[in-house]
Amino acid sequence: MESLFLLIPLSLILVGLLAWILHWSIKSGQFDDLDGPGQSILMDDDAPNPQHLRESSKK
Repeated sequence: MESLFLLIPLSLILVGLLAWILHWSIKSGQFDDLDGPGQSILMDDDAPNPQHLRESSKK
């Protein structure tokens, strides 16, 4: 019974802290683009850079 006097306030503080972190992350835009980072891996960026080709042909 005496441990409940410690655990209940600690759990309320923890819930409040988690709610504040969730609110901050939503407000700062952490959840705006959920698909972009996963799809950026699949984008093909292997095309040669035209500027790089011009510089190498001048040498």
